[in-house]
Amino acid sequence: MKKIKEVIVVEGKDDTAKVKQAVDADTIESNGSAIHEETIERIRHAKEKRGVIIFTDPDAPGERIRAIISEAVPGCKHAFLPKDQARSKFDKGLGIEHATVEAIQAALESVYELSEMEGIAITKSDLIAYGLLGGPRAGCRRDRLGELLNIGKTNGKQLLKRLTMFQISKQEFEKMMEVLIQEENDE
Repeated sequence: MKKIKEVIVVEGKDDTAKVKQAVDADTIESNGSAIHEETIERIRHAKEKRGVIIFTDPDAPGERIRAIISEAVPGCKHAFLPKDQARSKFDKGLGIEHATVEAIQAALESVYELSEMEGIAITKSDLIAYGLLGGPRAGCRRDRLGELLNIGKTNGKQLLKRLTMFQISKQEFEKMMEVLIQEENDE
């Protein structure tokens, strides 16, 4: 079982249990989006000592928790789980606790470190040209691109910011768009 040096921030006890089935790691539970200052302090301390990976559910509350922690504790790493890999087979549940061990391992292998790096060559014009903004299939294309790049689901406004924050190069972006377009052509 792979050992993860960083402390993984998850939403709850069920997420912790599932992560520990997949990897040898320590976790901090946010216990929902009303994150207490004491929890933020524990995350801040963990980041200073070992580093932190934020690994929240691929839904609106999970994204809210990710944003709150990212703002309060800059410099955390991020792992994303695609929605289709986080669905329960038995009910309508969605979350890390429903993912397979393999899906969790894959998400934790593809960790991103946020950076406010300037000069990334991807522009809004690129997004429009590739049909990621304003087109009839834009939402579906953004969802699939988020899966391919392992950066999570985004809306039109979030996409360029997330590509920039995760330092996705124009070359990597174009390569993934080629894969996406080929998949569409094969349908």
